[in-house]
Amino acid sequence: MHKKWWPLAAVSLGNVLLLVDVTIVVSALPRMADGLGASFSALQWVMDGYALAMAALLMAAGSAADRFGRRRLYLAGLVLFALASLACGLAPGAGTLISARAAQGVGAAAMLATNTPLLMAAYRGRDRGIAFGIWGGTSGAATAIGPVLGGLLTEYLNWRAIFLVNLPLTAVAGYLTVRHLRESHGDRGARIDVPGALAFTLSASALTYGLMRGGERGWAENGTLTWLTVAAVALVVFVLVERRMPQPLLDLRLLRRPSFAALMAAALLLQAAAFPYLTFVGLWVQNVLGLTPVQAGLAALPMALMSLLVGVLGGRALQRLAPQLPLGIGLLLIGAGALLDSALLGADAGWATMIPGLAVSGVGVGAAMPVLAPAALGAAPPQRAGMASGAVNTFRQLGFALGIAALGTLFTHALHGLTPGAPLPAVRAAYATGLTRLTLTSGLVAVAAGLMVLMVVRGTGSTGPAAAGGRARSRLRGRPRHRQAPSPTAHVRANGHTDLP
Repeated sequence: MHKKWWPLAAVSLGNVLLLVDVTIVVSALPRMADGLGASFSALQWVMDGYALAMAALLMAAGSAADRFGRRRLYLAGLVLFALASLACGLAPGAGTLISARAAQGVGAAAMLATNTPLLMAAYRGRDRGIAFGIWGGTSGAATAIGPVLGGLLTEYLNWRAIFLVNLPLTAVAGYLTVRHLRESHGDRGARIDVPGALAFTLSASALTYGLMRGGERGWAENGTLTWLTVAAVALVVFVLVERRMPQPLLDLRLLRRPSFAALMAAALLLQAAAFPYLTFVGLWVQNVLGLTPVQAGLAALPMALMSLLVGVLGGRALQRLAPQLPLGIGLLLIGAGALLDSALLGADAGWATMIPGLAVSGVGVGAAMPVLAPAALGAAPPQRAGMASGAVNTFRQLGFALGIAALGTLFTHALHGLTPGAPLPAVRAAYATGLTRLTLTSGLVAVAAGLMVLMVVRGTGSTGPAAAGGRARSRLRGRPRHRQAPSPTAHVRANGHTDLP
């Protein structure tokens, strides 16, 4: 490998690790439940604790990176991610595992908030386009590949190996970072919006817990209503705080832009529709069909392969299009694949029934994911581009967490009638009903999101990083630099920052 690509390797390895860990536990959940005596609710939190912590802290991590250094925070994130992975692998019970997964999410937030700015600082011109094409393609496939890797490690080693494997890989990423990435800063005087981060975290966590509790105990139950109320109140507090903070996590005026607001909704709905139902597919193929963890992981392979092929081979070409086209069409394909699965699933269905739908969804994932963050960057004013890209990643991870919680309520409702020792035909029918509801819901959500993007989002030219930088320069051209443009070394906050030359 030419030495100029080592920075890309350092950043991409960390990025793949944190994204794979979103779904790597899917194929291990049944054996994890047996080994720890974990309930279905605990398994949901093993998935959601990680995604929620990442979503809650992404924008704050971007601010911290600007102030203290992006490489420094990226390395700190790698270290925390590795230590938390070790704690996950050694966890004696479900509670410890959930806590360690949340700590993993904190480390992942630091990594995800800094990897794009680090690439921006490392590359220019044509090399930047190549770097982001590779980074975007691997990002789009990483989440889909997780169940396959998790299945292999769980069957041939142990479910704990899905976490312990992170240790040598984070060491490699850390070594490459120290050797080949240079430090960069933003506004060192920027303040971190701690009240906003706390309010956002409380709102997202309470909403997720409220959804899970509602599925288990009913929507009129006092505890469910209490947690949903807490979520609503915390959201109101977040809005009030952001309106008054001189340096907010999220400038709410961005949401007045139709394209930007639609992209945030698309980020949340894409992640909620494309991946969470794979968790319940993993439970079905192992608990009902009797597949091994490897076979369960391979059941998701069609999505992973198609996503990887489209993202890597077509990443640069996709970024030359107006953003609403690959994103909107990609969402429609994700929806079409889920709806196809919904139509084919039945009590007698086997895992192969889902291959066509997962393949179609994989094409959609590969088309939509690489352009999502650059599209958000292009929909925001140049001085808010980094904030915009940090926000889109926050909404993505929040979508996954809420998707697990919301789809879990549909799944558990379908299984409520089952009793211990129920005959296999009844179990198969109940699981098939649950999966049909999940895939139908996911499909309709993705189709609605795709139509919204095609109707609302507007963009001109490509969505790649270089193009976004060009649009930023064109907007600034002719305006007084002391009022409108950043200094040559200035930057915008959070993930996705473009240094303005």
